[in-house]
Amino acid sequence: MQTIRDLDLDGKRVLVRVDFNVPMDAAKNITDDIRIRMALPTIEHILKQNGKLILCSHMGRPKGQRVDDFSLAPVAAHLAAIIGKEVTLAPDCVGAESEAMVAAMQPGEVVILENLRFHGEETENDPDFAKQIARMADVYINDAFAVSHRAHASVVGIPAHVAERAAGFLLQTEMDFFHKAMGAPVRPLVAVVGGAKVSSKLGALHNMLDTVDTMIIGGAMANTFLKSQGVDMGASKTEDDLLDSAREFVAEAEKKGVVLYFPVDFVAADRFAADAVVKNVTFRDVPAGWMALDIGPASTTYFQEAMNDAKTIVWNGPMGAFEMDAFARGTMAMCQSVASSHALSITGGGDSNAAVKKSGESANISYMSTGGGAFLTLMEGKTLPGVEILKG
Repeated sequence: MQTIRDLDLDGKRVLVRVDFNVPMDAAKNITDDIRIRMALPTIEHILKQNGKLILCSHMGRPKGQRVDDFSLAPVAAHLAAIIGKEVTLAPDCVGAESEAMVAAMQPGEVVILENLRFHGEETENDPDFAKQIARMADVYINDAFAVSHRAHASVVGIPAHVAERAAGFLLQTEMDFFHKAMGAPVRPLVAVVGGAKVSSKLGALHNMLDTVDTMIIGGAMANTFLKSQGVDMGASKTEDDLLDSAREFVAEAEKKGVVLYFPVDFVAADRFAADAVVKNVTFRDVPAGWMALDIGPASTTYFQEAMNDAKTIVWNGPMGAFEMDAFARGTMAMCQSVASSHALSITGGGDSNAAVKKSGESANISYMSTGGGAFLTLMEGKTLPGVEILKG
């Protein structure tokens, strides 16, 4: 796969697929600009190389309609303030007016195309839509790892019609770190997997059994595994249609020599609410009608000991309902455990990264992946369409 370093960009129209789907408040102020700042190395490189920079991104889910609340205008203004250079917002991502704006660009100038998802053809990977955008570019760069698992027009359609295409610095970094974690890890390799559903991660769990040495399973998904082993989980969230699959997974792990760790205690509550009655219970003592909503202190110690000798840690998914303070201690403790380890540590997924930020440990994590879905796709052993098209 070529990277942006391999290309001569002088005077060329360089179209970069970025992920500027950033959160904003009611006044349209960007509340977290990390996705914009992660793209800065690629942006600055193109400008230093005297390229004509054309950025394209989606924002929200406008479902193929022009919705003012999802305009990239605030993003254009915010980026201009960061780089100290005018960033012009095109009226659309296709059409004569936008094409004329790009045609008039001078080297070193920046244009951002309006929200790709104002057109349903983007998510449908419509070939004519892709061609319309592609003819505005001499070079295509993918720097949006977070959408690279999606076969959308801006991810796979456009690059098919641009002669020169390559990975940006962010995409390259994401792939490099994933390879360090799962392709050629320094062992022991410990995977920490949490979150709500076994169903959304079953493929990744099975694939990881061929790579990891130890696996820690927490969050609501642990409830299903424990119930499959005959543990009464009270009113805890479980996926009863996956009990057989959970038992098969445990048996497969044993066969492959992967050590599994499940919670040994919980913070249980009489209901899912911030002011619920809560108490710590062992994993065999969840009261009838109560829910396990976080791992308990014994599990925290147990999991920390499981990571003591780790040289590589991959973490995807929280240990409990950390959005409520009453059920956040287990996840916060995991953040601290991973951050304080001497292992190469990689987190992936919006919830995991949000938890790390909440804990204040971001600077102590080796790498925080920008793409939950794309990260999980790689963990399932699958390829990313947005990466594969760059190899052609």
